[in-house]
Amino acid sequence: MDSLLMLGFSYLDYVAVAWFAIAWGIYALMLDRSLYGGRGLNRRMNRFREQWMQQMLRRDMRMIDGQVSASLQNGTAFFASTSLLAVGGALTLFHSSGEIITLVGALPFGVVPTRLQWEAKTLGFATILVYAFFKFGWAYRLFNYVAIMIGAAPPASEKDKPEAQEYVRVAAAVLADAGKQFNRGQRAFFFALAYLGWFVGPLPFIIATAGVVFVMWRRQFDSDAYRAVAK
Repeated sequence: MDSLLMLGFSYLDYVAVAWFAIAWGIYALMLDRSLYGGRGLNRRMNRFREQWMQQMLRRDMRMIDGQVSASLQNGTAFFASTSLLAVGGALTLFHSSGEIITLVGALPFGVVPTRLQWEAKTLGFATILVYAFFKFGWAYRLFNYVAIMIGAAPPASEKDKPEAQEYVRVAAAVLADAGKQFNRGQRAFFFALAYLGWFVGPLPFIIATAGVVFVMWRRQFDSDAYRAVAK
């Protein structure tokens, strides 16, 4: 702990970081791996993904399915590109630490960090964005696989065969995994917004983390979309 305190952070800073990591970890585990999370909006959408694959199998002409798949890929590519740009911005903040610290010192709020503190915070921020990029990148690849599977799906005349139904199950599972990876990338973006509170101070960091968790929970379990799907 003494070596960590050499960075100049207070105990409240480490409490804030621990709270951030625990909140992210518990929220992710509850949403992705628990029975409670199975009631959430993300997991409920898997039923519609399977229905989509069932309907796709019944269609002789599958241009609509190709268009939907392409729109999912394009949306994921946008977020992947955005995360790369954000990583570049974070590295710019790291490279220009001296000038930015001077600018922060002129602001009427927050605590002026040392150069080492600023660089440590910026590296943490960049790490979150890199994680988001990997999630979006993998989601893009999985949506690409789904597009291939749509193109390789059995003809509509064979839709009732056991092999065709197994194909639907596998395609829906790959599609669900793509959605899960995309959701994890978006979750990283939301927590990155909470992380920005640390640049102001540890207490805003704690409050921002709690606020982000509450907003994400409400969207999953108490939003209009959730109530519509849960009917």
